[in-house]
Amino acid sequence: MAKHRRGRINDEVLKEMAEILREVKDPRVRDAFISVTGADVTPDLKYAKIYYSHLQGDSKEVSKGLKSSAGFIRRKLAERLNLRITPELTFIVDESIAHGAHIASLLSGLTYSDDSDEDNSEDEGDES
Repeated sequence: MAKHRRGRINDEVLKEMAEILREVKDPRVRDAFISVTGADVTPDLKYAKIYYSHLQGDSKEVSKGLKSSAGFIRRKLAERLNLRITPELTFIVDESIAHGAHIASLLSGLTYSDDSDEDNSEDEGDES
C-alpha cells in the first residue's frame, strides 16, 4: 500500500516541480530551459531528489541557481501539495538524455553491410 502512495507522491512532485520551475526568476534557472526528469521522495517524506536536465547554460551555474532557489521552490511545493511534511529538495543533474542522444548519433553513423551479398559476388567473380 505504501509503495502506491509514494509513487503517487513522486508523480505529483514531478508534475508540480515542472510548473514551479517556470516561476523561478533567477536567470540561471529561467534561461536554462530545465526539464524535470524524475522525483524520488524518501519513505518518511523528509527528503526528495529531483532529477533534471537543461538545454542551455553552464551546468555548475544552473546547479547553483537551483540550490539558491530551493527555499522558494520548496515553499511553492508546500502551497500546492497537501502533505504534512514538505521534503527538503536536492537537485541532481540527469545525464541520461544527453547519453541517449550520443548513442543515437553513434548508431546513425553506422553503415550496414550485408555479408551474404559480398560472399555471393566474390563467388561469381571466381567463375568467370
